[in-house]
Amino acid sequence: MNNSAKFWTDKKIETILGNLLRVGVLLAGILVFAGGIHYLLQYGNATPEYSVFKSEPQQLRNPVSIFRDAIAFHHDGVIQLGLILLIATPVARVFFSVIAFIFEKDYMYVVFTLIVLSVLLYSLFNVHF
Repeated sequence: MNNSAKFWTDKKIETILGNLLRVGVLLAGILVFAGGIHYLLQYGNATPEYSVFKSEPQQLRNPVSIFRDAIAFHHDGVIQLGLILLIATPVARVFFSVIAFIFEKDYMYVVFTLIVLSVLLYSLFNVHF
C-alpha cells in the first residue's frame, strides 16, 4: 500500500470534510457578524425608510468589488463576502469529495459527485440580473 492510499482513509476524509464545513461556516459567521456590528455602529440610530425600495448597489453584485469592499472594511462588502463564503462552503465540500473519490479510485462516486457539482455550479452561475 503506497503513502497516498494510506492517507486517504474514510476516517481521514470524514475528518477533513467536517473541518472544512466547520471552518467555512465559522469564518462566514465571523465575517457577517463583524460587518453587521460595523453597520450598526455606523447606522444603528438611523430611521429606515420603508416606503422606498432600494436595491443592492451595483458594486455588491460583482465578486471582485465585494472582495475589494471587504478588504477596505466597508460593512456591506464584509457582509456580502461572508454570505459568499457561506454559499461556497458546501460547494468546496463537494469539490473536495471529487478529489477524495479520485484518490480512492471510486470512479462511480466520482461521476455522481461531478454531476452534483455541475448542478450546484450551474445553479450558482445561471443568475439573471
